[in-house]
Amino acid sequence: MKNYLIVLLITSLSVTAQIKGVVKDSITGNPISYVNIGVENENSGTTSEENGSFTINFNIKNKKLIFSALGFEKKTIKIEGDNIEVKMTPRSYQLDEVIISKRFETRELEIGKTPNETYQAFDNGPRIDLKFFPYNSSYKKTKYLKRVSIFTDSKLENATIRIHFYSVEPNGFPGKELLEKDYIVTVKNGVKKNSFDLTDYNLRMPKNGLFVGFEKLIIERNKKDKTITDYNKNTSYIQTIYYPYVLYNRVEREFLYTFSGGKWNRQGDNTENKSSKKITVNEPAINLILTN
Repeated sequence: MKNYLIVLLITSLSVTAQIKGVVKDSITGNPISYVNIGVENENSGTTSEENGSFTINFNIKNKKLIFSALGFEKKTIKIEGDNIEVKMTPRSYQLDEVIISKRFETRELEIGKTPNETYQAFDNGPRIDLKFFPYNSSYKKTKYLKRVSIFTDSKLENATIRIHFYSVEPNGFPGKELLEKDYIVTVKNGVKKNSFDLTDYNLRMPKNGLFVGFEKLIIERNKKDKTITDYNKNTSYIQTIYYPYVLYNRVEREFLYTFSGGKWNRQGDNTENKSSKKITVNEPAINLILTN
């Protein structure tokens, strides 16, 4: 890997309260793990643990928390108290018909490679960052998604992230998730390219393209504390880091989508403006391997 730079973005936040709580299924009462919990209209938040518990520090004045989880209706609540129980309603929807066709897997095509790769890493919090994969007519010969690859940097032996696959809406925004269950993967220590199998999901490359993205999980098993010493002031403090870092490439694109503050945000040209002017963005280093 060449030209690799790590950038820590430390955001100063005026903390006035610590909120603790648990997220549960409104029907079964079971805890819901890995719920994305965001502060409305802000790029800050956390993730529920495997037992549904969470802790978040933030300025509660005129703010709300937004809870998002695959298979559940999104929920927005106003904070009342410092220990809360949040119940999310399972989403009922009509599943698309799954057509199983014969697969040969005699061909492979890797897509998403970036010329002149320059890798950077950012501490982006619980935000979901996406990479768009447009459709190409040549994919007819390799229409199935076989593997997804993602470049990471981790100081932990086993750190976990969630990978998302989204359809594309007519307006160009990310649509529904293409998987019915969370796709949680584990990456190893070091700077490396991780590859994960998708063959069991029978995913095809949609003819209007798809979005693939990642979500950092702000949970205890991904946490590492580091002591920072200021020798000039003779003081020390603890910096908390959540791994893994996902690496990015600096590229030119017409747009870039991120999910934060409980909504999708589009960076780039106005959706009502048909201009194809490109901007320079940091795009997650994610590749796909297609097969027949």
